[in-house]
Amino acid sequence: MKFIASSTGLLKQLQLISGVINSNNTMPILDNFLFDLQNQDLRLVASDLETVMSAKMQVESTDSGKAAVPARLLLDTLKTFPEQPLTFVFDTTSQQIELSSDYGKYNIPFLPGEEFPTASELESPSTTTIPAELLATSIGKTLFATGNDELRPVMSGVFFQFSPEHLRFVSTDAHKLVRYTRNDARSEGSAEFIMPKKPLNLLKATLGVAQGDVVIKYNEANCHFVFDHVELTCRLIDGKYPNYEAVIPQNNPNTLTVNRIGFLSSIKRVNIYSNKSTHQVRLKISGNELQISAEDVDSATRADERITCQYSGSDMEIGFNSRFLVDMLNNLESDDIQMKLSDPNRAGLLFPADGLEEGEDILMLVMPVMINH
Repeated sequence: MKFIASSTGLLKQLQLISGVINSNNTMPILDNFLFDLQNQDLRLVASDLETVMSAKMQVESTDSGKAAVPARLLLDTLKTFPEQPLTFVFDTTSQQIELSSDYGKYNIPFLPGEEFPTASELESPSTTTIPAELLATSIGKTLFATGNDELRPVMSGVFFQFSPEHLRFVSTDAHKLVRYTRNDARSEGSAEFIMPKKPLNLLKATLGVAQGDVVIKYNEANCHFVFDHVELTCRLIDGKYPNYEAVIPQNNPNTLTVNRIGFLSSIKRVNIYSNKSTHQVRLKISGNELQISAEDVDSATRADERITCQYSGSDMEIGFNSRFLVDMLNNLESDDIQMKLSDPNRAGLLFPADGLEEGEDILMLVMPVMINH
């Protein structure tokens, strides 16, 4: 088996899929990329058994065959080359690749490609097509709010809800929640499934440069994404997602409107003086003034800031974990945000006050923390 490929082109495609490979694989062959050559089409595959990702590129060849090539060795080598054609010759007798560049020759061992685990076809899948940019945005808006609790695996992923009315994406870690809805995208039937965090991170990184649509095929156990020259198949998280609608307070008579960047900057500064274990900041809202404060009794530090706002409702003092507020404000793109509150013991809701695209709807929820007086 022999082919000639662009050094930078090959590196780009391998870097695209290399995030699938774990640093401590139980099967040694998973430390490799699968090269699947069919004449001028070279398919590159990476797998960790749960997630399989592949990319295709054009090469000069008339051969066909498969080989498993050491990922780290090949990536480290390709990173050192400027753009040039590289010739790969696979010797099945010695199980060695002779790699030829403008500078010299390099010998790389390989394993038979037939031993490499690849994704199987999904049985009886449903199909939904989404613009790549829309899917990238949906993942970006929700992924940060997923949990890391191994005892609650369903909350470690993003909940996809597809229906003929809209597409919805939900994430929560029990302290914060994001519900992102696209009314301008739909599926023919209704479906719900939980996507794991790792493949979503891979999609988020790849979809940013993708063009056109993403075809999503899914059944009860697996999900398959196809776009551009990339395919990704992953196992879904098994379990029932919590009833997130039940925790969203419906009656919130107090509405705060404030500049997002000013609010975010103030929280970041005040948080420096907060307790290092609770990260608690207090919001005291009265009239058109928002007071943001934090203190750490142990280190005798305290900070107070005041910023102007628009507020309708009863005077209120409520505490939040500043890290959750910072996460949410960083993931909103509006000039102003609205925070809707009911009382100091119930969750606060954040909405962008402006800047939403047509058909786009986003709600963020953050649980309060008890204020110590």
